[in-house]
Amino acid sequence: MSAVDPFVFQFSIFVLAVFVGYYVVWSVTPALHTPLMSVTNAISSVIVVGALLAVGVAGSEAGPWWARSLGFAALAMAAVNIFGGFLVTQRMLGMYRKKKK
Repeated sequence: MSAVDPFVFQFSIFVLAVFVGYYVVWSVTPALHTPLMSVTNAISSVIVVGALLAVGVAGSEAGPWWARSLGFAALAMAAVNIFGGFLVTQRMLGMYRKKKK
């Protein structure tokens, strides 16, 4: 009996996570959207810390260039996610404010 290739195992987990994430996000009611965005921003901030560690390694043992490039891409995407999450949350909270006359 042979073992499963680690790449195939990790790729299958990634595909399952994509499907589960898609169905979880699209089934969220509007009332829960703002708390969900807050949690998403918190998760993205953890990603930013990890990406900064991947990008900011200095010295001759800095690791492969593609690892630093992926760290930079993760940093950029997480920053956009955080900024967009705050904009969406601000807009949704503005919907509940009383209109100025």
